[in-house]
Amino acid sequence: MLETLINGALVGALYGLYGLGLSLCLGLMRQINLAHGDFIVFSAFLALQLMTRFGIHPLLALPVVMPFMFAVGWVLQRFIIERTLGRGEMPPILVTFGLSVILQNVMLELFSADTKSLDPGALGTAAVNFGSVAVGVLPLLTLAVSIAIFALTAAVFGGTRFGRAVRATSDNEAVAQLMGIGTRKVFATAMGFALAISAIAAIFYGMRGTFDPSTGPERMLFAFEAVILGGLGSIWGTLAGGIILGIAQAAGTFITPSLGPLVGHIVFLIGLLLMPGGLFTKRIRV
Repeated sequence: MLETLINGALVGALYGLYGLGLSLCLGLMRQINLAHGDFIVFSAFLALQLMTRFGIHPLLALPVVMPFMFAVGWVLQRFIIERTLGRGEMPPILVTFGLSVILQNVMLELFSADTKSLDPGALGTAAVNFGSVAVGVLPLLTLAVSIAIFALTAAVFGGTRFGRAVRATSDNEAVAQLMGIGTRKVFATAMGFALAISAIAAIFYGMRGTFDPSTGPERMLFAFEAVILGGLGSIWGTLAGGIILGIAQAAGTFITPSLGPLVGHIVFLIGLLLMPGGLFTKRIRV
């Protein structure tokens, strides 16, 4: 049971990483990207193509996939989502929903419907023993990378001029423009940052599980639940929400293998009822 819960917490760190990019969109930029999960899967497919063509380890694909997804995010915000802003809440949601449908069909045409995975090599079977508990090296690496990415994100959005510009634009775009902030470029850069993070999550996801063009909505669901459990606008809260979700799923799996996802959803619903604002009910951005 202890080993199951530990592994659940480590899986939860990956869920938190799924949710981090979404947390930036929802909590700081006040936007929701319904294609977020599909971009995670798309990044995993890009890493797979690099592995197949060049025979490299999935982690070595990060220096290529991350900048590419940053560029995709920048273009997406600057030339598509931005055109829908100021017209109410629905147009951006509908546009990203359309992007989700398009992405799934594009991936289906390019990569087929076959289930894929990223081979982590020896990293996938290596384990560390803590007394009577064995913990995989790959899950531990996922946790370490997640904490590092969360710390970097908190530092960037909480203690830099760029982060202050994002928050100012989110609070009042008109005032931010009067103060000389290029709000369009600021949001485009933030979206690029969000999709670059999704690329990191995608590669660890691909090494720890399987994916196909239809698995994006499920990643989006886990990301959304982690963000809401932690609290909108709370970067570290997203990590906490992801870990809670992972532990809940692990506990359900321990009872009955097919029960894991259901228990996770039930815990999310209970958390939403008891704490509508999430664990960090005050808006904490770092």
